[in-house]
Amino acid sequence: MKNPLGAMMQQAQKMQEDFQKAQQELAEMEVHAESGGGLVKIVMTGKREVRKIEIDESLVKEDRDMLEDLVAAAFNDGVRRVDKMKQEKMASLTAGLQLPGGFKMPF
Repeated sequence: MKNPLGAMMQQAQKMQEDFQKAQQELAEMEVHAESGGGLVKIVMTGKREVRKIEIDESLVKEDRDMLEDLVAAAFNDGVRRVDKMKQEKMASLTAGLQLPGGFKMPF
C-alpha cells in the first residue's frame, strides 16, 4: 500500500511544477487592447509590459489631452485583459481543488 503522505507530496510537487509552467506561459502571452474605437492600440505581455503602441494619425493632430486619455484607457484595457487571461489559465489548473473563497494565486 502506498504512503498517503508521500502521494500527497508528489501531487503537491506536480502542482507546483504546473503552476510554474503556467506562470512562464502567461508571461510570454500577449494581449491586444485598444481605446477610442481602435484609434489607440496597445500590445501588452502577460507581465503587463507594453510591447507596442499604435496611435492613429488623426489623433496626433488633435487635442493632446484626449490622446493622453486614450493611451491611458488602452493601457487599462490591456491590464484588464491580462488579468482575465490569468484568471482563465489558473481556473483550468485549480479545477477540482478545494480552495477557500477569495483565495488568490500568487501571480
